[in-house]
Amino acid sequence: MGANASTLPVEHDGPRPKLEDIPESCIALVLSYLDPPEIAKLARLSRAFRAASSADFIWVPKLPSTYPYILSKLSDQGGAGDKGKKDVYGRLCRPSSFDGGTKEVWIDKRTGGVCLEISSKALTITGIDDRRYWNHIPTDESRFQTIAYLQQIWWLEVDGNLEFPFPPGTYSLFFKLQLGRACKRLGRRVCNSDNVHGWDLKPAQFQLKTQDEQHAVSRYMLGNLGTWVHYHVGDFVVEDPKSLTNVKFSLTQIDCTHTKGGLCVDSVLICPSSLGKELFSSVDVEVCKKL
Repeated sequence: MGANASTLPVEHDGPRPKLEDIPESCIALVLSYLDPPEIAKLARLSRAFRAASSADFIWVPKLPSTYPYILSKLSDQGGAGDKGKKDVYGRLCRPSSFDGGTKEVWIDKRTGGVCLEISSKALTITGIDDRRYWNHIPTDESRFQTIAYLQQIWWLEVDGNLEFPFPPGTYSLFFKLQLGRACKRLGRRVCNSDNVHGWDLKPAQFQLKTQDEQHAVSRYMLGNLGTWVHYHVGDFVVEDPKSLTNVKFSLTQIDCTHTKGGLCVDSVLICPSSLGKELFSSVDVEVCKKL
């Protein structure tokens, strides 16, 4: 009798509960444990989820600890400090330029990690003022719409220096380079390799150094004609978010026994090491063997 009774349908006196009946505070608490893309998907379920997803306490832990400084660097922030933290997070996920448009900063929308890219125009390049050696050429293949193109030179030296308040973590630094000059011909991308020479004789050397004496050196034989490659220079660790991290980096090939030419320098990228491995390990490791 008891067993049979347990299978009888339960009668409800009122309407069945809906998603909208869940308290907004409970929804927000659940959302706080999810990644931003997952929160965005659930926010489309109902008005209650959309409203709960805007709670500041969800987004504060996901923002980088140095986000107020990053906002202060952006000339078009438009009063972002008065907006909710969800809007601030969305704002920072979009690449924003600073320092005269020569640098861009953004956060990874999934992890909140800070990424920064530096244009070739913000780098110190030996011979850049002499058009016999280098030219700045426009291209839609760069986020900065311009790259530095090497005609021919004996002494290759490209240096950079950056001060930025990175949140604590491990960061990777990459040079984005290409051999050959790409252009459009009959609607197709083609690569002009006329000036490419000298890169199969000696490796190029990449270095980075921080103010606390972290140091990394990498050497590569530059290759993969006509394809942009992110050459991994090395990693550095940030422990103190309250102070600016100073990073100096360089690309050199100063063996003057032969000339080098046909190199395109787009930019330098700094991003969390976990993100860098995810983005570039599957492609670039195959085309640039570290020596």
